[in-house]
Formats: sequence, structure tokens, C-alpha cells
Amino acid sequence: MQLVYETMYILRPDLGDEQVEQAVNKYQNLIREQGADNIQIQNRGKRRLAYEINRHRDGIYIQMNYTGPGTIIAPMERAMRLSEEVIRYLTIKQQVAEQEPAQEVA
Repeated sequence: MQLVYETMYILRPDLGDEQVEQAVNKYQNLIREQGADNIQIQNRGKRRLAYEINRHRDGIYIQMNYTGPGTIIAPMERAMRLSEEVIRYLTIKQQVAEQEPAQEVA
């Protein structure tokens, strides 16, 4: 069953553009290999964090929207947890309104 997910992750602010691009491609390829479709990525840019994380006051926000089975989340989050460049991540399942079949009027 295909579900819709959104993952927002924050990269260290001291990464260069090329390193950010490599990190984005790494996670995009990882979820694609796990069976994700319709991957949309938005780089939200460097922003001030609400509170300090690992002595960082800023972070580079990346948003990924995609569809796929629920089994794609655990390997991706494990890779992010072990990564030096990701300081925070969060994945949520989007609510998708099921389209009801049109009922015929008699």
C-alpha cells in the first residue's frame, strides 16, 4: 500500500553547497532504492533554529515529500541518525482523503 510521507531534516550550517547537494542525493537515492515514488525535494535554505542543537544556532532545512510503503522510513532514519551532517529529522505520514466512489442517483 502506498502511503504519503513528509520528511523534514536539518543539516549542519557549515556545509557547502556541494556537500548539501550530496546529502540530499544520498537520502533521495536511499528511499528510491527502498521503493519510494513521487519524490519532491525542497531546499528551504539556512534558517535560525528555535534552540541550540549540538552547539549549532542555524541549520539548512530540507523537505522531502514522497509516497511508498512504510518500510522505507526505518532505513532512512537510521542513516540520518548515524550521519554527521544531519542534526535533526522528523517524518510524518500525511493524511490523504480517500475519494469515495460516486453514488448513482436512482
